[in-house]
Amino acid sequence: MIHMNHSKMVFQILTCSLILFHTGACSRTMPERQTEAQMNRPLVMEALAAPDTDTVLPDPHKYPVQALVDAPLILQFPEFLNGCEVTSLAMLFSFLDLPYSKEELAVLLPKDPAEPIFDEEGAILSWGDPDLGFVGDMVGERIGYSVNNGPLAQLLDRVYEPGSLNLTGERFEEVERAVADGRPVIIWTTEDFQPTEQWVSWVTSSGKEVKATFQEHAVLLVGYDEEYVYINNPLNGQKAEQVAKAPFVEAWKQLGQQALTVKRFE
Repeated sequence: MIHMNHSKMVFQILTCSLILFHTGACSRTMPERQTEAQMNRPLVMEALAAPDTDTVLPDPHKYPVQALVDAPLILQFPEFLNGCEVTSLAMLFSFLDLPYSKEELAVLLPKDPAEPIFDEEGAILSWGDPDLGFVGDMVGERIGYSVNNGPLAQLLDRVYEPGSLNLTGERFEEVERAVADGRPVIIWTTEDFQPTEQWVSWVTSSGKEVKATFQEHAVLLVGYDEEYVYINNPLNGQKAEQVAKAPFVEAWKQLGQQALTVKRFE
């Protein structure tokens, strides 16, 4: 397996039941009552001599079948019960030698201040938009949910000159390609890395419908091979944790194929 040691290679520098007043972390387990209530123009070139038939030209679409990046591990606890996203970002920042702690990033991260509105059965009717900022309480003293890739990308762009590379919506092969290039990737998946059927929805103040699962979890992808992915998991503190690739990717697709890293190191 290819090992990419950040400290030696300069070019590669780079807990939860949902209740009304308290929720669990990126183990954002949805309450049972909630489940029941919702459930170009062509390039013209001069003629070139035909290549030697014995010459094997490189395939630009190919990349290593396995890779592993050495990225620092940071645990989200005890500071952030709902802080897997900001902690995964902190791990990426640490890999890049950017001097920001998870606590500092939590302050800088955009937030949607909307308070949740519940119906009589406890189902969420209205709340915030994770595309705008973190929804709810990251610490966990009150109900909290998550934040999507956009606000994290905005924060990355503010403090890291090359800028973010948002791979959201791309094929997983493109995510692996970034890792093979020495760049860990923040991935949105589920806490058990399996597809989930536990979904809820609410409407924002602007009328937008948000579909969500309280099993959402974010991790830092640091490696892959043909059968597994390797993640730094802020929830359990495991570095390069081995996870079966197929269900992991399916859960990632359910969460919108969200993937965020940085542009190529120069």
